[in-house]
Amino acid sequence: MAKGLIGEKMGMAHIFNEEGKMVTVTILRVGPCFVSQLKTSATDGYEATQLAFEDAKEKNLSKAELGHLKKASIAAKQHLAEFSGFEGLALGAELKISDIFALNDTIKVSGTSKGKGTQGVVKRHGFAGGPKGHGSRFQRHPGSIGSNTTPGRVFKGLKMGGRMGNAQSTVRNLKVVKIDIESNLVFVSGSVPGRDRSIVTIEKIGN
Repeated sequence: MAKGLIGEKMGMAHIFNEEGKMVTVTILRVGPCFVSQLKTSATDGYEATQLAFEDAKEKNLSKAELGHLKKASIAAKQHLAEFSGFEGLALGAELKISDIFALNDTIKVSGTSKGKGTQGVVKRHGFAGGPKGHGSRFQRHPGSIGSNTTPGRVFKGLKMGGRMGNAQSTVRNLKVVKIDIESNLVFVSGSVPGRDRSIVTIEKIGN
C-alpha cells in the first residue's frame, strides 16, 4: 500500500482539539487519487506507485499524457506524483483519505515554497549586518566576499543575496488533528510549504 496522497493546500485556521485547546492547523484537500502506474525494479529500475489527482479537461493534456492515463482506465488528471510502496494495489484503483491516514498520524508534507523574489543576505541568510549609527555605511551589506591572494577568487556556494523561495520544501513531524472524510479534508498541525491552492504531497512517517 502506498503511504501518501496528493492534495491541495486550502489555507490555515484555528480549531479546538479534544482537550479544548486551540490549535493552529493547515487545511488540506486530499484525494481521491488514482493509481496511474506501478513501477517495478524489472521494468523501471525501482519500485514506486504513481498517483493521479484532480480532474482536468482533455484538451489541456497532450496525447502522450492522455494515453498514459488511458492505460490505467483513468480520466484526464492534472497532477501526477510518485510514492514508495505498491503492495496490493491495481492500476486504476482509487485511494481516499481513510485508506492511508488516521487521526494522530505523523506525516510529512512537501510542496513548493512561496517565492520571495531577490533578497539580501540579512533576510535570506540571517546576517546581522553592521552598526546602524555613528556614520556607519555598512548596515545590511554582506561585507567582504574575497579570500586571500591565493586562490584570489570568490568560492562557490558563498552566502550572498539572490532569489529566495520558490523551491521544493518539506516539513516533517506534523500531526493529523482532524479528518473530514465526506469533504476529503485533512487538518494538519502547524504550517506547510506553499501558497493557498498549491499542490502538495502528504506522506505518512512510520507504519
